[in-house]
Amino acid sequence: MGGFVLRTTDVPKGERFDWWVDLVTRDLAPTHITTEHRDDFRATATALALGPVTVSTLSFPTLQSWRTSRLIRLSDPELWELAYVTRGLMGIEQARSRAQLQAGDLLLYDTSRPFESRVTVDGRITILHLPKTAVPLADRSMRDLLSRPLPAHDSSALLAGFLQGLASGSWSGWEAEQIGTAAVHLTSAFLTGLADREGLLPPETRHTVLLYRVKAFIQAHLSDPDLSPPVVAEAHSISVRYLHHLFRQEKQTISAFIRQRRLERCQTDLTAPGLATRPVGAIGARWGFTDEAVFSRAFKTTYGVPPGEYRRRASLGTGRTVT
Repeated sequence: MGGFVLRTTDVPKGERFDWWVDLVTRDLAPTHITTEHRDDFRATATALALGPVTVSTLSFPTLQSWRTSRLIRLSDPELWELAYVTRGLMGIEQARSRAQLQAGDLLLYDTSRPFESRVTVDGRITILHLPKTAVPLADRSMRDLLSRPLPAHDSSALLAGFLQGLASGSWSGWEAEQIGTAAVHLTSAFLTGLADREGLLPPETRHTVLLYRVKAFIQAHLSDPDLSPPVVAEAHSISVRYLHHLFRQEKQTISAFIRQRRLERCQTDLTAPGLATRPVGAIGARWGFTDEAVFSRAFKTTYGVPPGEYRRRASLGTGRTVT
């Protein structure tokens, strides 16, 4: 897992602020920054690479920053930035929207649009850098969510806690990849659900967004052996018939989708060094296969060999037989 922890106190006083600006410009996005603490700028930055996403935590004194159209033309990573404020007071303006945020607020902003922000009390912010290609929403649907405190409800509290956990954790490369993928699903489900509730989705995208939310729900509940089409339909207030209709264009039944996702999780666990001593049946049960024989047959049908043989070949580095 790639990552770093940097402190301005590790460099001489007179160089700290310029060093910080260079760090933000190089590793986040080019931004103009000014501060009253230039002579002794005390700040820290951490970054964790988690598969498809990166999580940064920044602590810094009062400052002002702005990203202009010129800087965007020079470099744009094309990210949705989801920020969780854990300390301080922050004002931001983007896309004709202005917000004042405090500890506990979630905020979304866009690296592809100019913005201006000011932190008036020593700040600490955790930012999830989410590639735009990972979110199944057009820019026009996201526009009204920019630069304002996102509504507080159960899913936002879950997401805030998740971001805090990401920032403070330490994982192996395998764990980081899985956690990053989970971050994409959770955040995308949160944003699409919010856009849907606020009527920001054009009619032609509602079908796509609902399907995405259903898939995210399935991914989050794969370990539940009772996960089934009726359970999924009830969780989304739709009929089982309409749920099957959603998956018709996928050329795959919802039951097949659930089974495939479970098998993929089992495949990953079978090659994870930290799970090498866990029985094959326990790995299947972990992802909803309550019958070991059913799990073994399904795995062999998909990957060409039984799960135990698959694990043995992977440990010997002999390659994988996949059908």
